[in-house]
Amino acid sequence: MVQSINTKVDFVTNATSFIGMGDYGKIMIGDKGFEFYNERDARKFIQIPWEDVDYVIASVMFKGKWIPRYAIRTKKNGTYSFSSKHQKEVLRAVRKYVNPDRMVRSLTFFQVIKRGLKALFSRKRSD
Repeated sequence: MVQSINTKVDFVTNATSFIGMGDYGKIMIGDKGFEFYNERDARKFIQIPWEDVDYVIASVMFKGKWIPRYAIRTKKNGTYSFSSKHQKEVLRAVRKYVNPDRMVRSLTFFQVIKRGLKALFSRKRSD
């Protein structure tokens, strides 16, 4: 069994991790870090201490009414994507430990297309 890094747990909910194939499990937010545990396989877990969190990125749709998924970008190990039953409560619990300036919205579909087109045309001019 995996040892938790938290000494006090603030919030627990069902969630899905999008690392590789989707894994179902539980998210636990506590005083020391963010943890994801797989329901079926105890060896599949993610523990992210609050000191390693660089950004929390939320995909926001319909003017904040729906948050389909969110990601935690770490300083060393990359980005971890999650979805849960109660996304807003998870983000509120994370906000206690992460600076609210480090919690950002992801780009919309049209912003990604616009950046891609700008990059495409700026590359052609410089050649």
